[in-house]
Amino acid sequence: MYRFLIVIEKAEGNYSAYSPDLPGCVASGKTYKEAEQNMYEAIQMHIQGLLEDNLPIPESQSFAEYIAIC
Repeated sequence: MYRFLIVIEKAEGNYSAYSPDLPGCVASGKTYKEAEQNMYEAIQMHIQGLLEDNLPIPESQSFAEYIAIC
C-alpha cells in the first residue's frame, strides 16, 4: 500500500489537486470530492506507469499541519 499527501485547492470555478511527492501528477474537478476522486485515479495511473517502466515508487516525504494564529 502506498500513501501520498494530496493538496486540494479552490480555484476559479473548480478545484485543483496535486501531490508534492509525485511531481506532475495533478487533477481537477468541479467539486472538492470530484477533484479528490480524480486525484486518486491520477495517482493510480501514475504508480502503474512507474511500475510498467520499472521505475521506483517514491516514498512519501510530505506531511501537512494546520497552524492556528491568535
